Amino acid sequence: MSNQDQALAGGPLKIAIVTETYPPEINGVANTMRYLATGMAARGHAVQVIRPRQPADATCVPDSSCEHHLVPGLPIPGYRSLRFGLPVYWRLRRLWKTNPPDLVYIATQGPLGHAALAAARSLKIPSVTGFHTHFQRYSQHYGLGLLTRQIEKRLKHFHNHSDATLVPTEELRAALIAEGFENVYVFGRGVDTEHFAPSRRSAELRRTWGCGPEDLAVLYVGRIAAEKNLALALAGFRAIQERRPEARFVLVGDGPEFGALKQQHPDLIFAGARRGDELAAHYASGDLFLFPSLTETFGNVVTEAMASGLPVIAFAYAAAGAYIRPWINGVPVALGDEDAFIAACVQCVDDPERLRRMGSEARKTMQDSGWERVLARAEELLCAVIHQRRANNANGVLSCKPG
Repeated sequence: MSNQDQALAGGPLKIAIVTETYPPEINGVANTMRYLATGMAARGHAVQVIRPRQPADATCVPDSSCEHHLVPGLPIPGYRSLRFGLPVYWRLRRLWKTNPPDLVYIATQGPLGHAALAAARSLKIPSVTGFHTHFQRYSQHYGLGLLTRQIEKRLKHFHNHSDATLVPTEELRAALIAEGFENVYVFGRGVDTEHFAPSRRSAELRRTWGCGPEDLAVLYVGRIAAEKNLALALAGFRAIQERRPEARFVLVGDGPEFGALKQQHPDLIFAGARRGDELAAHYASGDLFLFPSLTETFGNVVTEAMASGLPVIAFAYAAAGAYIRPWINGVPVALGDEDAFIAACVQCVDDPERLRRMGSEARKTMQDSGWERVLARAEELLCAVIHQRRANNANGVLSCKPG
């Protein structure tokens, strides 16, 4: 029996995941791809990760549950520490012709992603694309606003040439369908509630920030970059500071704006990029999380902060729109209403007891949002795509349970 027949009969799948970014890089797409790759491997599937070779590969050992294929890349403008993969079409075609996967999942729409989609189509391998980044929104922050319509057109063309496109929320699914995207399904996001937890709170870390037990630590985690709308977070914190002069603002992350902002705001704490237990401790040691971004497809940091016991102030879309209940576990603000965002910052800190209650409720909200249920749904979606493409050769109903 062939590998394809085994998959259709309910046996393990062979899944190729193509992504421009993967841990130890720190961003939402990288983390999501790690959870997808290792999660599918843990469920009994053979997973192949194809990604650009990154500088960090010299010192970090990749997870052993997956087969890694590293391809050449070039630095991403504005993010010199990251690289995008070159369009290695013939390399992928040879690899997959010799040992074809049951499905190719393409997470990013750079040259590597386009080459992977073309190779999969040429070999008649089922393909799924992930909509992980709002490139059309990002373009407005990097002097490419005039190209927004062209970018949208190219994205739609790319995704519609795959068998299905997966998005993190029902809200985004509806928006893309309205724009003409086809075969769009929801692949949600989970959060590691054991890793991101209030128990990680560190009095010692807070002391390094200049915070005692009753002092206020305001947190931001994410890229220090133009598209994250950090000017609004800074304005919100300055308004908080007028009410709570002892408050500290801790920004965790790195990016092209890091040096300039650190120089302009020497009183703030720029913690740099953190990962693992250090990142979890930074989350849990805060008291309030500000997230002013308007460019998210999901925003994993929102759920990580909530799991860590922090109330979140964010615009009411993506993860914030799905999980934040007004003044119960945080404050969702009408999209783009900067005055309301700043007002929410002030109102939150005016009542310390309510702030603590919202933090406790935030943790409760996320306790049942682990990755296992999300990965089970992703497995169903990937199997359904394979089944649809090979329905004429399938016998019975595809259950796709690893044997």
